[in-house]
Amino acid sequence: MPIRDNKPIYFATVMVFVLMWSSSFVAAKVAMEVAPPLLFLGLRFSLAGLILFSAYLFIGGRWPQSLGDWAKLAILGVLNQAGFQGLAWIAMGEVSSGLAAVIISMNPIFVALLAVPILGEQMTVRRGLGLALGIVGVVIVLNSRIAISGEDIGGIILMIFALASVVLGAVLFKKWKMDVALPVNVGMQFVSAGVLLFAFGLFNESFADVVLGWHFVGIMAYIVIGVSIGGVGLWFYLLSHGSASDASALHFLMPPFGLMFGWLILDEQTVLGDFIGIVPIAVGIWLATHTRHSKLEVSKVLVKA
Repeated sequence: MPIRDNKPIYFATVMVFVLMWSSSFVAAKVAMEVAPPLLFLGLRFSLAGLILFSAYLFIGGRWPQSLGDWAKLAILGVLNQAGFQGLAWIAMGEVSSGLAAVIISMNPIFVALLAVPILGEQMTVRRGLGLALGIVGVVIVLNSRIAISGEDIGGIILMIFALASVVLGAVLFKKWKMDVALPVNVGMQFVSAGVLLFAFGLFNESFADVVLGWHFVGIMAYIVIGVSIGGVGLWFYLLSHGSASDASALHFLMPPFGLMFGWLILDEQTVLGDFIGIVPIAVGIWLATHTRHSKLEVSKVLVKA
């Protein structure tokens, strides 16, 4: 029985993904206590990619059929992993993990918007209203965070660029539709991102700032196994089985979960504007990724990291 036909198992699977993805912002904050962001990410993605390539030897499947396909996977890795995670982690040196989760949670809305010119999707009133509500919600959260919590504007701008990177990567993933084995698809994205980020780290960061120990090993293991392979691999599994349109609607859970993890684990301050703003964000995501009578095909491509 396909996983999407077993509603309890499917819902549990999606919720595990939501929890992993929401916790990744807090995990990034913890990781940056033991290593500079680009060096850590470079090692993280390289390890995750090698593990997935090794898994391919046991699972089997279809390799990319041309240099063009390999190049496309590398581009997707730069956008979905290196550009998104690299910029987001640098930004989280200045902004809270909760705010980062709120901003990135907007990606289903902007994917739906960008799908209009690139994928030929229709701009419906419902989708337009969802976009407007999402933007209103983020503006409310940003305004309260800047005014009350003193969030850094430069960090917020970097988070917006990180959002733009993953949105473009998601739409291109849908547009190119490569028939490639899942471990190879995700693994190549990880390796290309790892090489690029590690190279930038070598020129801009120092190994002297890496604090080796059980703390480093523990957070690296959680992010590589839990977030990169578990979360991203699970997401691509849902995509490959054509059931991610339902999952995209549950992105509305990410802002409250992201804020909750930041409060519980990092003792980040929550303000009234957070709770007011996540309501139109949640409704906006729902409207932008769902039609009244059918599921939007584009919502199958939302890629998380």
